[in-house]
Amino acid sequence: MNFEFSDDQKQLRDQARRFLAEKCPPKAVRAVLEGNALYDKALWQGLAEMGFLGVAIPEEFGGTGAGHLELCVIAEEMGRALAPVPFSSTVYLAAEALMLAGSSEQKQKWLPKIASGEAIGTLALFEGTGNPSPQAVKLSAANGVLNGVKKPVADGAIADFAIVAARNGSSGRETDIALYLVDLKAGGVEAKTLANLDPSRNQAELHFKDCKAEPLGAANEGWSILSRVLDRAAVLMAFEQVGGADRALEMGRDYALDRIAFGRPIGSFQAVKHMLADMYVSATLARSNCYYGAWALSTNAGELPEAAATARISATQAFQHCAKNNIQVHGGMGFTWEFDCHLYYRRSNALALGLGSLSYWEDQLIDRMRKKNAA
Repeated sequence: MNFEFSDDQKQLRDQARRFLAEKCPPKAVRAVLEGNALYDKALWQGLAEMGFLGVAIPEEFGGTGAGHLELCVIAEEMGRALAPVPFSSTVYLAAEALMLAGSSEQKQKWLPKIASGEAIGTLALFEGTGNPSPQAVKLSAANGVLNGVKKPVADGAIADFAIVAARNGSSGRETDIALYLVDLKAGGVEAKTLANLDPSRNQAELHFKDCKAEPLGAANEGWSILSRVLDRAAVLMAFEQVGGADRALEMGRDYALDRIAFGRPIGSFQAVKHMLADMYVSATLARSNCYYGAWALSTNAGELPEAAATARISATQAFQHCAKNNIQVHGGMGFTWEFDCHLYYRRSNALALGLGSLSYWEDQLIDRMRKKNAA
């Protein structure tokens, strides 16, 4: 088992890093954070032109067909740059759901549009606070007509379509949950942008009223499909988190070497050195777990559920730890609006909740290990 990317994948990483350094500097992130735009449209189209949106989409559906390892590489660079675009909601969630459970017609309609940047997708799962569970899904589906509210929905105010989790029965079992594909521009849906910790990434509330929808996958397999989508997204988002953690560590290191106090760099003080060492350890451990998750994802290995939960847990902890300590290394300046430290702190906390809380994934890991050992 080789826990390292190939030379071609490293070249892809370097290409993506150069592109994002040019097209997505911190001022571009701030433009979305502080402005009225919900995402960076020029960057989104640039990502499409580079082929990054369709890197894991098969060629027959307009993608490059490279694979999930290449998507992990891109995800890490998106995290380093804090790209203010609907990449995770469209590529990790909507596209993966379509590839896992979509009909031939649904794939032919939406996947080429994702790859070309023409369509933005999302997953509408949550209905307020709480973690993913069949019991938490209240939005009703009757004869393909949806009624209810979903919030928060990542990029819900800008998405062209959504994969929606809805309830078909009242038994409380997983088989009551079905997935539906909804064209958000066709009517029956009202979107409202929600205030959130990281305004550079849109969160919305979607109201469905007599909204017609297409089934996605078998009616009694919605939760099973959704669980697989979340596992895949957990690995991809973990790489995004590791990218952010590494960049926060670099920022702290560079500042500690440049900032002079009492006649010497603050990086020479023991407290600062220990803080940076702890950041390095957490980021490196997370990367190791992410590589395992990438292998399991790219090979569709039976270990994917455990590997996804492990990557998600370690990457969430690492990004939050590194983003917080980066502020501490910068001292009083780190808390100011002018420094970029808070951009990473905001994103670290937003990503920590995007697929369910840290405690949710810890519970998932324990349950999956218990079931595996009992088998």
